[in-house]
Amino acid sequence: MIDIDAYRHRYTLTEFYRALLPLYGSIRVLKKNRQSELVDPQFVERLMLAVTEVNGCALCSYAHTNMALDLGLSQEEIEGFLGGSNLFVKSEEARAILFAQGYAEERGHFVQERYDTLIGEYGPERAAIILASVRVMMVGNIIGLPYSALISRFKGKRYINSSLLYEIGMGLAPFVLIPVTLVHRLLAKLIGR
Repeated sequence: MIDIDAYRHRYTLTEFYRALLPLYGSIRVLKKNRQSELVDPQFVERLMLAVTEVNGCALCSYAHTNMALDLGLSQEEIEGFLGGSNLFVKSEEARAILFAQGYAEERGHFVQERYDTLIGEYGPERAAIILASVRVMMVGNIIGLPYSALISRFKGKRYINSSLLYEIGMGLAPFVLIPVTLVHRLLAKLIGR
């Protein structure tokens, strides 16, 4: 008998495309933060774990568990974040964690009022790093979810709300969408949008 699992969120190509557009700027912001550490790397990792918990990406959970351990987070804290517990949420990080979870719950839809609240709490530079962390993790989850399903399928545990065509199609989508979104960004920059 085949075991069955399911996606918490199953993203479309349109959602993937929309998530990729701000990715390149987000990567630059995170690279700059690695040098300045304006936002602590453990805080960034907790944000990423919070997004991954909402999306339920097995591949990302595994990868970010290892990254979090390397940064010094405890196994209990990591399990708490991936289990949806607020037990390990630091009070000074709570608003950002809620923002990250809301962003993932709403499938990457940007809500300006929520971001304005982040700016009020953390200032514009730290809020930009928080948003960049969440956006990068969303793209990682959108890519990781179908890969997780495909790996699971080969182990005899298919996702009930998936298909082999979806898993392969979304797995190949980055090879098409990344160059297209790069051109999109370049053209938008050229015309000043």
